[in-house]
Amino acid sequence: MNPDAAQLWRAPRWALAVLLAVLGMLGPFSIDTYIPAFAGIARAIGATPVQMQQTLSAYLFGFAFMNLFHGALADSFGRRPVVLWGIAVFTIASAGCALSQTIAQLVFFRGLQGLSTGAGIVVSRAVIRDMFPPAQAQKVMSQVTIYFGVAPAVAPIIGGWLFVHADWHAIFWFLTAVGVVLWVANFRLLPETLHETHRQPFNVRNLLRGYWQMGSSARFLLLALASGVPFNGMFLYVLAAPEFLGTHLKLAPTEFFWFFVLTIAGIMGGAWASGRLAGRIAPKNQIKYGFIVMLLVSLANVAANFVFEPHAGWALLPIAVFGFGWSLMVPVVTLLVLDINPERRGLSSSLQAVIGSTANGIVAGVIAPLVMHSTRLLAVASLLMMCVGLFAWLFVHKRWPEIGRHAAAHH
Repeated sequence: MNPDAAQLWRAPRWALAVLLAVLGMLGPFSIDTYIPAFAGIARAIGATPVQMQQTLSAYLFGFAFMNLFHGALADSFGRRPVVLWGIAVFTIASAGCALSQTIAQLVFFRGLQGLSTGAGIVVSRAVIRDMFPPAQAQKVMSQVTIYFGVAPAVAPIIGGWLFVHADWHAIFWFLTAVGVVLWVANFRLLPETLHETHRQPFNVRNLLRGYWQMGSSARFLLLALASGVPFNGMFLYVLAAPEFLGTHLKLAPTEFFWFFVLTIAGIMGGAWASGRLAGRIAPKNQIKYGFIVMLLVSLANVAANFVFEPHAGWALLPIAVFGFGWSLMVPVVTLLVLDINPERRGLSSSLQAVIGSTANGIVAGVIAPLVMHSTRLLAVASLLMMCVGLFAWLFVHKRWPEIGRHAAAHH
């Protein structure tokens, strides 16, 4: 923790949580805002659906690749410069998307957006742990998860409204404006939270040593799997939403918002409960409860899909309860990851994000297309992904029983 933390931020704790959450929201926000305009953009610039898919792939690839470096840069040069440069590049890339005349230009600028947006997610986690002791940090991480959960629900609504009332260019001009506002807010408000004595030398040997330390740590990899993979039990349904909601549940596009509202309510409820429990129960118990909720609701979801015809009356609820379980345990696991090697929090956050986004990419590109035609397969795939995280956590708990034992050691 930064020894001068109390002097760096004198405003209320929730205000820092809001600033960091908005930083973290930039990634999912810029993925989801333009999705309602997919077909419209394709028509306007003469692109095929496959080429439009490349605008998403370029973004996700850039995002995953650059996540390897944001944290290392933040450990060496400080948190502030990485955030400010990241937002600046995002703003330029968003304007580039708005001005694009061809699909090739759009793919290029979407890739540039992806390269820049990870800075917010990676650095915001490191800042939280720089500034707060564990129980406090868990509360702030939970608040960030609440705000973060709003982005994927609000983004398509804003994007769809702009597309209908203006045109697809307006979506990217809106993101450009968001970038400008965020840059000014962070320039004026975000303190440098990396203490001078905690800076890492920036050279290839030190960088490779850091990657090797983390990449060869079974504890780090298993905890990163425990937090990153179960998310996909829920994300799978988001990716399959047009098929799942439209074809299987026979909902009209105007009724899709029920799915997002319920899921986000589950995530926000779990994150709120996680913050309330911080410092009151041992972190490992909180993780256990989160996994119990996810396991029970996943088994119930599989059973229901095999017994009943899919119907919106019951089929949306299990996903919301799953979201509750996930966000109950994920702030705690994330903090355990960051504390494995306190000198390299930025790098830990980077690699955790890479593992998470790689899992998301595999689910988006391979698993979702294979299972989205059947509600039974969706339910089984969701259960299996949750089990990967569960087994990773059980192994960590068995191998390192001291992890997450103390609730208020630093309270």
